[in-house]
Amino acid sequence: MLQMNKLVPELLVTDLQRSLTFYRDTLGFQVEYERPEQLFAFLSFHGSQLMLEQDDEEDSAWRVGPLQAPFGRGMNLSIECPDIHRLAAALAQAGIALRREIQECWYRQDERLRGQLNLLVQDPDGYLLRFNQNIGARSLVEG
Repeated sequence: MLQMNKLVPELLVTDLQRSLTFYRDTLGFQVEYERPEQLFAFLSFHGSQLMLEQDDEEDSAWRVGPLQAPFGRGMNLSIECPDIHRLAAALAQAGIALRREIQECWYRQDERLRGQLNLLVQDPDGYLLRFNQNIGARSLVEG
């Protein structure tokens, strides 16, 4: 039985099949279950989860304003990835441009620095995805 995370984003999309092609076929997400009659799919990726639902363009409590491309302005989804170079190659193979190439970043967490390789890509509706691969930790003060 699927164990759901305590926080699972649900993205309204314009075309569920196009989004599934991107998330499943290009990025490697797994479809955990679908409700085709509602144009809905629940996806997972190495412990991360998200839901996709095709917008029905009717009044809904789920949509707080008009959907205008790019969707999701002002937020990004940070998704842990075991092999960011392989993911970047799959995106290149599919002809999908990265918003930002792989970049090494170090973030302070209390008295430690946590390292990540990050890349940014937008999904077909413009949602910003930040894939990151852990590259370790080090002391804030070396020496």
